[in-house]
Amino acid sequence: MPDQTIQQIELIFRGLNNIAASTAIPPPSTLSDMLNDAVDAATAAGNSQFHINEAQAANFATGAVEMWHRAVHSFLISVSLTKASPLWSSVCGYYSSHYTIRAFAHLLGHFLLYRRNKCRILLEINGGAYLCQVTPKKNDREHRFYWKRVKENHFFSTNAFYTTNEETVIESDSAHRNKANYYDHIGRFPPFQILDLPFLKQRMNVISTMIVHFAPIPQTNSYPDLDSVQLIAYYRLVNFRLFLDDIVLTNRFWGVHRNPKWCPDFIKFQLNNEELITTYREVLS
Repeated sequence: MPDQTIQQIELIFRGLNNIAASTAIPPPSTLSDMLNDAVDAATAAGNSQFHINEAQAANFATGAVEMWHRAVHSFLISVSLTKASPLWSSVCGYYSSHYTIRAFAHLLGHFLLYRRNKCRILLEINGGAYLCQVTPKKNDREHRFYWKRVKENHFFSTNAFYTTNEETVIESDSAHRNKANYYDHIGRFPPFQILDLPFLKQRMNVISTMIVHFAPIPQTNSYPDLDSVQLIAYYRLVNFRLFLDDIVLTNRFWGVHRNPKWCPDFIKFQLNNEELITTYREVLS
């Protein structure tokens, strides 16, 4: 039997084969506005679910890819700030990871509404029906919600590079980010340096070719643990690209946006660890 996750991803990308990839990403808030309108109508009718069509479901695909673009952009900022500002390099590296996780969650049909409506949305596609389930938001926080949803999926549940992002443990992306954002007296301000391209290229080469034998989850007591922050962010964003390549590589939209036009050509999205690449491929076989 075909895998349901793979089938759903294929379906949300399907309609994007019929439009120009260069103009396929819609205006800001298109997905959240569409979901909010649908939730308003469902609530008024006393329903906790609603249907959308294929074109509307494609917003989950474009939303995921645009979120991955944010991850790539944030990663570049993190790397470029490594010497100039360890604090902001750390924060940007965390957000690179978070945006990749959120991109995966959108691929899986998850979206968290928190302003006009406060609820969880889960898109499920069965028998040609695009059904969205609505459940209360409760105490969900974005930086736990999306990470937990991804970790629950069978493609990621046993992969140590993906966690539930607990804030109360030492080995944690979120806890490490919190130290940079909220602790007092962290200091560590180096003399200000102008960002330079040669350093960015050198650092990119180090990260993309470094041998990794275990998931480098950032350690709060090693702050600023920039090697771990940047390594784990890089592996996650490359994994997203590999993941979609294995499912929708021939899709017109993904074929264009897997190589962001604003991305420097020295980023090859390569992994030096053949063992890790094999692991990523095997989960889809």
